Amino acid sequence: MSNAFTISDEQQDYSQYDLNANPFPYSPVPDENPDIYCGQQHVSDKISSTVSSMLATGKSKHLVVTGKYGNGKSHTLKYTRSLLRDREEVVVGYVAQPGEGFLDIYHEFVYDLGFNRIQELAYEYLASVARDITDTNPIGASSIESLIDEGDVLLSDIVPEAIRRLSDVTKFADFARAVVHMVYEDTNLYAWQWLTAEGIRYEQRKEMEIHSALDDDTMGVRAFTAFKNMLLDLGYTGVFVFVDEFESIARLTPKNEQATLNSIRHLMDQNSSGLCILFGCAPEVWQDVMSEYHAFSERIGEEVSLRPLTSEHLYELVENYLDKERSSTVESRIRPFTEESLDLILQRSQGNVRQVLALCSRILDDAANENRQEITVGFVEETI
Repeated sequence: MSNAFTISDEQQDYSQYDLNANPFPYSPVPDENPDIYCGQQHVSDKISSTVSSMLATGKSKHLVVTGKYGNGKSHTLKYTRSLLRDREEVVVGYVAQPGEGFLDIYHEFVYDLGFNRIQELAYEYLASVARDITDTNPIGASSIESLIDEGDVLLSDIVPEAIRRLSDVTKFADFARAVVHMVYEDTNLYAWQWLTAEGIRYEQRKEMEIHSALDDDTMGVRAFTAFKNMLLDLGYTGVFVFVDEFESIARLTPKNEQATLNSIRHLMDQNSSGLCILFGCAPEVWQDVMSEYHAFSERIGEEVSLRPLTSEHLYELVENYLDKERSSTVESRIRPFTEESLDLILQRSQGNVRQVLALCSRILDDAANENRQEITVGFVEETI
């Protein structure tokens, strides 16, 4: 009995197209750090304006990016995030979807930053205190960590003052204690669990002299505000939050949906500086939010819509993907596709970016398997 199929790790050959590999994703979901963005100019302009305004003035500003499923909302948010992550003066967090309420948004935001980043910020705060009350001059997290490890700075000398100052800055003493405990080996995991709103036992909180539990939306808003105020005190311009798939709030009960929106509204009200939230949302859900929850939608004020691709956008998108794997210069930058074949792909996909990428990936593979020199309209029709 022969095998029904054959499994091989042999690389498909795309050299006849002057390509090293198929550049299109097999599963067209956004990369964590996209290096290609062929967005529409009005979207790029609006996002640039929102982000630049916060960076230049420090004043909070928010934006909703709407678009139908597959039109590039997640890609747009992740691309913007990747640009901001390289900037030292801001902290950037991504929330894949809002979950069951604001506490889930807060949890996902802190988790996206990660244990090491929060610990680094804790050391940065200790460094700022050490510069003021000791003879040392640590600049940054690694510098103060080395001084502590070498015994040149004693935690017992700087921690009480750090907790006092951070409590004054954040108006949240338990948050201040949790942050400072991120530098202690014995309690940093407890502190991390408390800061991420995962919940810890009373005995573990008592060990850090933390009296409250971070277990509801109100406490989540308070902790988020405390975190942002700590950043401003450290000299950061502020924090950027990317909330994707915001349309999932429509799956919540009306009571929970309103509670989530109210919590985000309270967060915006309490943070007139140093906060920029960008939402990705389906247009029909955003329309409902604007009509039913005026107090929330008015806090954002601005919306920009991703539209289906035009032929011009499509050619640019395909060119940029193909250029990633080009092995040599070619006369036509969309080779092996023709303009006519791409026009048919555009028509069949209705300009949906996700469908375009999936079709291009599949069609290119089929063309390579059949050793086609060019992808024509006829071949596209056969394939799809």
